[in-house]
Amino acid sequence: MREITPRIALELIAHEGIVTQAYKDSVGVWTWSVGITDASGHKVYPRYKDKPQPLEHCIGVYLWLLREKYLPPVLTAFGSYDPTEAELGAALSFHWNTGAIARASWIKRFVGGDRAGARKAILDWARPASLLARRRLEQALFFEGKWSGDGTALVYGVAKPSYQPSRGRRIAVRTLVEGLFDVPDPVPVPMAVNVARPPRSWFDRLFD
Repeated sequence: MREITPRIALELIAHEGIVTQAYKDSVGVWTWSVGITDASGHKVYPRYKDKPQPLEHCIGVYLWLLREKYLPPVLTAFGSYDPTEAELGAALSFHWNTGAIARASWIKRFVGGDRAGARKAILDWARPASLLARRRLEQALFFEGKWSGDGTALVYGVAKPSYQPSRGRRIAVRTLVEGLFDVPDPVPVPMAVNVARPPRSWFDRLFD
């Protein structure tokens, strides 16, 4: 498995939740959607400050980033090994959260054949302690094939003036995510070439 599936995307959403407008995370970094920050390459602040977005847009940008920015380094970390859907999903969740797949010893141990060492080493990334629950879910998915997502997401509001996430409500997002996978990505076109574009989709609106 070397492609993102709806099941993988839904698993990661279940770990992260969704905030439809920009908020400040626990260390004051402006964040939006499924844990997206400016470091992803998609500008969050001030674009989404005080500007709630439809779930379609929030999830569409997330899927684009997951495929274009996060999948390649995860596949590189696996090398010639062809991961299962569960292994790829767990590794993507880890990398989305830490950005550290390239230097994580657990994936190197796994690819090198040390499955027991890899299983133990993934928990080394449970700092702060609040991340331990997520690491255990990723561990169970990667090594046992146990999925935890149920097709729903906690969608949070934003309390002001603190800009911290407020109480969330659980929403079914499976149909929306699966529908976005049915929308083909447009072929990138050099700016100097005048080519007719397909009808506007969620992808076209990513940079509105």
